[in-house]
This record gives sequence, structure tokens and C-alpha cells, in this order.
Amino acid sequence: MNDAQQTARPLARRLHRTAGLVVALVTTGALCGGTAVAAPTDQPRTAAQAAGAKVPHDPMAAVAQMQPSWNLGNTFDAFPEETSWGNPLTTKATFDGLRAQGFRSVRIPVTWFSHQSDTAPYTIDPAWMKRVKQVVDLALEDGLYVEINVHHDSWKWIATMSTDHDNVVARFNSTWQQIATAFKDEPRTLLMESINEPQFSDATDAQRTQYLRELNTSFHSIVRNSGGGNKDRLLVLPSEETNNAQHWLDDLSTTIDSLHDRNLVATVHYYSWYPFSVNIANGTTYDATSQKDLTDGFARVHDTFVKKGIPVYLGEYGLLTSPYSGVVERGEMLKYFEHVNYEARRNGMTSAVWDAANDFLNRSTMQWQVPEMKALIQSSWRTRSGTASTDNVFLPASGPLTAQTVTLNRNGLWFTGLWQGDRPLIPFLDYTLDGDQLTLTAATLTRLAGDRAAGVNATLEVRYSDGVPWKLLVRSYDKPTMADVTGTAAGLAIPTRFNGALMANVQSTYPDGTAAGPASWTTYQSFDNFRPDYGANTTTLKADFLTSLKDGAQVTLTFRFWTGDAVTYHVTKSGDTVTGTAS
Repeated sequence: MNDAQQTARPLARRLHRTAGLVVALVTTGALCGGTAVAAPTDQPRTAAQAAGAKVPHDPMAAVAQMQPSWNLGNTFDAFPEETSWGNPLTTKATFDGLRAQGFRSVRIPVTWFSHQSDTAPYTIDPAWMKRVKQVVDLALEDGLYVEINVHHDSWKWIATMSTDHDNVVARFNSTWQQIATAFKDEPRTLLMESINEPQFSDATDAQRTQYLRELNTSFHSIVRNSGGGNKDRLLVLPSEETNNAQHWLDDLSTTIDSLHDRNLVATVHYYSWYPFSVNIANGTTYDATSQKDLTDGFARVHDTFVKKGIPVYLGEYGLLTSPYSGVVERGEMLKYFEHVNYEARRNGMTSAVWDAANDFLNRSTMQWQVPEMKALIQSSWRTRSGTASTDNVFLPASGPLTAQTVTLNRNGLWFTGLWQGDRPLIPFLDYTLDGDQLTLTAATLTRLAGDRAAGVNATLEVRYSDGVPWKLLVRSYDKPTMADVTGTAAGLAIPTRFNGALMANVQSTYPDGTAAGPASWTTYQSFDNFRPDYGANTTTLKADFLTSLKDGAQVTLTFRFWTGDAVTYHVTKSGDTVTGTAS
């Protein structure tokens, strides 16, 4: 993943697989199938060599054996050092834990520039190369497939190709000559990816196509001619920005066809429809537009590559915000992760979750951070899980309660019951089901709400015939309120009584109705600029938002909540001083 903001992924779907792919996907345990050159008889094979010897000759089957996959993100791609971005040193326990959690491959992104001379011959620090190789070997010895690449170099120096072509090409070629030589004797369970999310500044579309084709072709030639196991190693080639826009997929397809090499793998990344991925432009839900972006995009990838027998590695997937930041609502986030894994499966792609820093697995224990996310993602490797229109049932803190209806998203499954803990709720008495309309009766909601203390009063489970149950949180609430406050442009913490409500998004405007904030194209600003802290009873306006405001102009903020409530608030910046006033 790049530091640079991702563009909105154009739109994507299909369900075909080759026989080899199906066979490989249902295979579990040790890597199997295929043959390779035997190790010398006087030297026993290492575990990595033994695994590499069993990589199928069919590249589709080989890549299928990599499912599921995980990214060792913000580690060797960090700079200047492995731990610079907050992650611990990688050890054997990292890969032991990864295998224990059901992963069968790991992508190890590597950034080289901070350990490489800036001038010819662009020598990579031997100590850095040794450390990368040490960690790769640990993963290979654990029986995992491994992919390495050239990562953040893509925007640190490769992006200048239009103005510094010859030096960029020389450095790129030298970098891969050194990497290919260092890893040429590794087993075939090691894959090499030419470049992460390639992008080229100040270039036309035609130039971008030319530059990426030049780099991918050069990478291919260098690795194939470097000897050892590189002669038939699986090599991974990206589309521009690893995007699934059809013209970029076509460009990559043309490059792959021109190389006449069956051991090539196409790669794309997916971070969802941009408004949903960062909760901007009123993109609060995983709605039909977001779903279509996914299904259409994956269909394009399938039809361009998988359908023609070219394997695809979804080298990164996730959201452009931390999954537990609250920027994207919990239930909407879960729907997305369930769907993206399903669509990857049905379109024949191996998927690698992007894990930057304990977003999914705790790097110290290699255990999942949140059990429900673990259950859903692991279940999605084999089946679907049902969801619903919401994961929250909001009840007013006072007054009589009425029945509430939730729409089920069965995803091809059967509804098998509604449970509270180990107690099944009773049809017709506690709830009714009319098609996909699940209605909780007023009497049941009254019982579940109890004294209607603000927040979660009860947790229900919608159970389906397969997959992970869908949780419904029964919450009592009152309308939120905000208070006056004065602070600085470094951040403004607004005293907020949430009263059990959850914030959905924020709209900000100047008096003339135009957008106020870093995004001028929408009045709905990224929710990441406004952070509610339900424990501290504050809503923080972050520096990026405040510093973007016009000096002396009153800004109207409309905080919208999942309960349907809206709170209007005014903010004025004067120099470094920011004043907030409740309406």
C-alpha cells in the first residue's frame, strides 16, 4: 500500500475456475503436487526445498495453494528500518503464528532505497539483504509461500521516470540484479513481484503504459537470466497502480502475452469504493454502489486473466482506514470483508489481507485482534456468511417501544434462528419473519432493553445455515448534545454527551453553502478528521481539518448519527485559536 492516497477503484465479477485451481483450493495441509529438480543426494533437503519441490507445475494451481495470504505490512517496507513504523522484529514465531491461524502464504513488501546507494552501481547494503533473506528463509522453512518485491521505491524514486528515465531504469535494473542473485537458489515457493503500485509523475497515459511495460519486461529478463531457481520461478506483474480499470488490465495482459512465459502471475490490489473506504461524501454504508465497484472490478480481472489461465494474486485488500478506528461503522466493515473474500474466491483469485500494524493479527502473539473479525474472515475462505441491513437496533431511552424490522442479507443461506446467548428466541412470540424482513416485537424489545441505560442493552445473534452468525446490538439512546469550547488549530476536543448514540458522518459548510475542509468537492468530510471518543465524551476536530479552514469564517458542522439524529455546531478559526459554539 502506498502512502499516497488511493484513487477510487473503478467498477467489477464471475464464477469460473480451471480444474487445477479447484483441486488446489480444496487441498489443505502441506504444499502438494508437481515436481522439481531434486536436491543433491549427498545433502538432505531442507523443509523449504521439500516444499518447493512440491509446487505444482501449473501456475494456476500453485497460486491457488497460496490461499489465504497475509501481508507483513509496515515492516520491511518501512524506512529507514524494519521497526521504524512501530512493528516488532520479525521472528520465526511470526510465521509459526501465521500458519497456526490458517494462512498459507505471506507477502513481504521490501523498500530498498534507504539501504541502497543513490548513485551507480546502486549497491544494496549487504546487511539489509542478509536480514531480508533471513526472514524470507524463516517463512519458507515454515512451509509458507513467500512473495517479495520492490515496494515504496515506487513513489520514492521510480515515479520520476518521466524526468529521469535513464537513471531510474539503471537503478531499477541494478536493484533487481542484486535481489535476483541473492535469492536465485531459493525454492519455487518464493515469488518475486516487480514493483508495488507503480505510478509515474508528470506522464501521459501512453507514457505510463510504456514505462510500466519497460520495467516489467526488464524485471522479467533480469530474473530469468540470473540462474538457479529463477529460471522457472513464478514472477508477479502489476497493472498500473495495481488498479482494475480495464485499460490498465489490458495493458498488463499485453505485456504478459508478449513475454511468452507460462510462469507469470498478474496482481491487483483492492481497497473498496473510495467514499466508503474513508467515509467521505456520505459514503457511510457498504451500499449498492460500493458492492458494484467490487463485483464489476473483480469480474474484469477474472475475464482478463483467470478466464485465460493466468493466475491472479490479490496482493493487498482492505480499507484505507484502520478497521478498528471507527471511521467505517463496524457492521458495514464486516459486510465488506465478507464480500471481498467471497468475490475473490468466486473469481479464482488468491487474496492477501493488508495488515499494517496489528490491524488483524497482534504481531507479538500472532493472535487475531478481534474474534468476530477472525471468525468472519476465516469462514469466508470456504463459504459465505449472512449479514443484515444493520448491526444496531436503536431504542429511545424513554416512552413506549414499538416493533422494529431488520432486513436480512442471507447471501444464499437459510435463516436458522435468532438467539440471545444460549437461548433461542421464539418465532411469532419474540419475532416474526416475513421473507427477509425480521421484526422484533415491542414486548421483546422492552424485555431486552431492561432499564434502557445508554448503550448496549443486549446482544442477539442471527444464525444462518453456514458461516458466522450476525450480531444485532440492542442499544438505548437519547439525542446527543455538544458544548461550547475554545482551543487551537492543533485539535479541538468538543465536549459531547453521546447518550448511547453512534456518530455516522459529518457535513461542514461555509455560510455560502460551499464545502469547508480539506475536501472541496464534497460537503461531507472524511470521518477520519472527526474522531468521537465515546469513553471520554469528546469529539475531536483534527488538525488537518482545522488548518484547512478560512480564517475568520464561521463553519457550520452537522454531526449525523446512526440513530437518525443530527447535531448542528459552529466553529470559527482565528489565527491559531479555534472557537466552537453549540447551536
